[in-house]
Amino acid sequence: MLISWEWLSDYIKLDESIDKVVDRWALSGLNHESTHEVEGDSVIDLEVTSNRADCLGHIGIAREASVLYSVPLQVPNPVLKTSKESVHEVLKVENRFTEACPRYTARVIRGVKIGPSPEWFAKRLRALGIRPINNVVDATNYVMMECGQPLHAFDLARVESGQIIIRPATDKENFQAIDHRSYVLDSQMVVIADDKRPLALGGVMGGVDSEVTESTVDLLIEAASFVPMGIRRTARKLKLHSPSSHRFERHIDPNGLDWASLRCCHWILEFAGGQLLDGLIDTNSQAKPLAQVQLRRSRVAQVLGIDVPWSQCVEILTRLGCKVQVDQDTLEVLAPSYRQDLTREADLIEEIARIYGYDAIPEDAMVPMVASARRPKDTMMSTVRSVACAAGFCETLNPSLIGKTPIDRISPWTALEPLTTWVPLLEGASHLRRSLVPSLIAARLHNQAQSNRDVRLFETASVYLAQDNQLPKEQHNLGCVSESEPRLIRGVFEEIIARVWGQEGPAIQERLIDFEFLEKSTGVAWFVQDAMLGWVGSLSKSLAQSIKIDGAVAVGELDLDRLLVSARSVPKLRTLSPYPAILRDLNFVVDEPLNWSTVRSTISEVAGELCKEVAFREIYRDPKRDGDGKKRILLTLTIQSDTETLRGEQADAVVERVVAACESLLGAKLLAS
Repeated sequence: MLISWEWLSDYIKLDESIDKVVDRWALSGLNHESTHEVEGDSVIDLEVTSNRADCLGHIGIAREASVLYSVPLQVPNPVLKTSKESVHEVLKVENRFTEACPRYTARVIRGVKIGPSPEWFAKRLRALGIRPINNVVDATNYVMMECGQPLHAFDLARVESGQIIIRPATDKENFQAIDHRSYVLDSQMVVIADDKRPLALGGVMGGVDSEVTESTVDLLIEAASFVPMGIRRTARKLKLHSPSSHRFERHIDPNGLDWASLRCCHWILEFAGGQLLDGLIDTNSQAKPLAQVQLRRSRVAQVLGIDVPWSQCVEILTRLGCKVQVDQDTLEVLAPSYRQDLTREADLIEEIARIYGYDAIPEDAMVPMVASARRPKDTMMSTVRSVACAAGFCETLNPSLIGKTPIDRISPWTALEPLTTWVPLLEGASHLRRSLVPSLIAARLHNQAQSNRDVRLFETASVYLAQDNQLPKEQHNLGCVSESEPRLIRGVFEEIIARVWGQEGPAIQERLIDFEFLEKSTGVAWFVQDAMLGWVGSLSKSLAQSIKIDGAVAVGELDLDRLLVSARSVPKLRTLSPYPAILRDLNFVVDEPLNWSTVRSTISEVAGELCKEVAFREIYRDPKRDGDGKKRILLTLTIQSDTETLRGEQADAVVERVVAACESLLGAKLLAS
């Protein structure tokens, strides 16, 4: 932000030298870049942070100096004579895009004479690197650099039917800007138009069809506020950044429009003559008030480490323009509309610190510190990452926005359509993901393109699920993708569940699933009280081939929020048995549809307390020996007592019960033991 020292003196009288003032500004957050001379005037270059839109004008900088030096601020109060003719008689304004332009104001001046601005006026603009054009355009630029509010002047005669319409641009609508370049717009950009064509690209640049020329007689003076995100997106997409867009992107004061409009009219009437029509067209004069913020006296000392006098805290906030209500050791603070960044108690404490002076805080100031404890979620996430990494998975970080490809349609958690962003932050990606799998597959494809085919990836992040007539649900998930069969991911999930829940976790039901994006008969899901906890499966071969993935791909997701609900806060240890275990391998021939979870649950129910573990080993198919539709399941029983060394006949009894149950309940045939 370039500041003219001569111009600044219109609003504040400082006895200090420029060097001392810029040093004080730097200590309060306005970093000094340089100072140079332009036509005998000292021009100061200050770095203004993105949250301080109020400092993007001379009055804002003068206000900072006023607070720092306790010197009165002199802001002119424009009071103008108007004609009997009303602005409502010659102009109508319709706002069809309040989401992007919350407030639009307009005034009309008749009978102006376009010409050059006075030399002193043009000199101030040249000092800031702005080329003087004429007395009307110069007035809009001058006021923008004075208070930070961009304005625009239209040639009223070129506004068809005397009507201004604020609307979304149509897709691929063509716009000719005052830089005499053509731009192709989309429906998320706001245009200021008449009933035939766009006249200006809202918040960014005016159009050539309504620019002020030497033949202009009547003027329409626009002062509006725009939503910062929309202006930022428009400027970036069109590569059309301007001083106006720079300010609108940073959230200007919505209550400063009327002053800026009157101030601009003041200069135009003084330099170009004419008559100001009576009244103001304002589409939304009721600006949204800022919320009150509570400031505690004890909190100031805790954060800063020093005791700032309470009366001085009140004085600093009052000088900053805040309305302060004192209630003993608590303040109720209402920030002025030009300070949109003061929304929290910490913001107020920061203001007190920078005005009181950071240099007043000793280097050895003792700020009370309390050791933080790990939250249950932190403990769980450490377990999740350690288990996944131990299994050979690498962690990835992916954007939450995805596109519209078949892979991006993967949605195991909800059948509702994805949430769509109004302003896409990534090219071609405007949907919030409903699953981590699309992002992981994209990362898998990227590795494949780099000849890294055997990769195992995982991600812990949020997915965003729409809900009927409710706010969307943000669900924290673990997603995995590997080059192997689903049992690798299944093992990772089962190990995580076992470590997080221990023996005290809720009952889990295992079910076969048939998601359309999975290969048939490969999907398995775990449910807790009929709510899905997680799932694994092999990506459909047809889907994999359509996106040119080499080889089989296993995918899976785990709901970490649901996992956290039953997480144990402290792991419970159990005594290891000092007596030897007996291992027995069993090889059953079973029907092809029978799944492992059914076999394991059947064995667990009949084996008794001496059977400590039922471990899956492998599946083998031999149609010649066993027949079609049959498979062999090899498993291992771990038989052990906590109180004695088992005898062979005790282990045999356990095995006999298991074999009998599998034969009678599952139709299994024992091959060997």
